[in-house]
Amino acid sequence: MATDKAVAADKYRSFLHEEGQNFEWRHGGPPIYDSVNKVFEEGRTKEWPKGSLEEVVQNAIKSWEMELSHKTRIQDFRTINPEKFKLIVNGKEGLSGEETLKLGSYNALLKSSMPEEFKYYKAEEESFESSHDAFRSAFPRGFAWEVISVYSGPPVVTFKFRHWGYFEGPFKGHAPTGEMVQFYGLAVMKVDESLRAEDVEVYYDPAELFAGLLKRSDISDSANISAPSGHGCPFHN
Repeated sequence: MATDKAVAADKYRSFLHEEGQNFEWRHGGPPIYDSVNKVFEEGRTKEWPKGSLEEVVQNAIKSWEMELSHKTRIQDFRTINPEKFKLIVNGKEGLSGEETLKLGSYNALLKSSMPEEFKYYKAEEESFESSHDAFRSAFPRGFAWEVISVYSGPPVVTFKFRHWGYFEGPFKGHAPTGEMVQFYGLAVMKVDESLRAEDVEVYYDPAELFAGLLKRSDISDSANISAPSGHGCPFHN
């Protein structure tokens, strides 16, 4: 959760605590990632050598997600080239940096062209804040992210990733199960000479995520199920 107090630099995310920078933070100050870092370290399937391409890619994406979720001005981003950036999800029309920032990471990744009656999640009806509130509720300890494999290096980086968290709070009226929810995906990222992202293409199956989140019936039908009392803010990775 974002805070105004001084905290130690995060070992997975660059540009989080830079001296002399006047960043505009969404919640008044830089976020703390202690909770999701613990989920990541306890649940990751790979521990990449320091300085390896895999570690560089993994930390770059974590840093980008941090900026997307917690900085409010695109000019403050250090992980992307804001003039060229496009986010393309499952082959749909690309979103610019400004469009992605306005929607928020969840809405950008979960936009769907499916008929209304088949949508698991209606991104067009969610704001940046409501989308983050929904997943913060579902994953109170955080939504961790790791690189599984890197298939090619800069300037076009191709990699496989895993996203996971523990469904310990309600999601859109669905009772928590306490179980791990996870999904896998592939991404192709074009970077410039400063390793800033210019194009990011992401391919994954949202049904993998929602199969775990919609497993139980509406909470009104599950009155005897109580959510664990975990606290904290979840972040993508």
